[in-house]
Amino acid sequence: MQILIHAHSGLRWLVLISILYAIINSIGKTKGTVPYTGKDKKAALFALIFTHIQLVVGVILYFISPKVIFSGSSMGEPALRFYLVEHSVMMVIAIALITIGYSKAKRLTDDGKKFKTILTFYAIGLLIMLISIPWPFRHLGGSWF
Repeated sequence: MQILIHAHSGLRWLVLISILYAIINSIGKTKGTVPYTGKDKKAALFALIFTHIQLVVGVILYFISPKVIFSGSSMGEPALRFYLVEHSVMMVIAIALITIGYSKAKRLTDDGKKFKTILTFYAIGLLIMLISIPWPFRHLGGSWF
């Protein structure tokens, strides 16, 4: 189980960096003057792939982690509630937004709208992720790696 925990914590950085790269790549290109190339599609696709891999590892951990306790008393303990409800629900929402953004952008024909869609959905997803990560300074049992 420790391998999965370390993989989930380490993969977080690949997810955050790839999403941030896709967002930065889209900034300034929303006017439609720059074509949406294969490089742009790959930037968004790799962010999507990393988030889905992270989701799979997270779902496995959800059912085997000692931090997730399926009990009514878990709701009274902030750290247990965070892992049981808050972290998992917010991450699923963030990943769903990123998936929707990628799917919508893929179907659009206007290059500026593709960039704007990626920028909007990925930025909102990233914000939700940053809020729901158990950073060490939140005292929820999380670590940097």
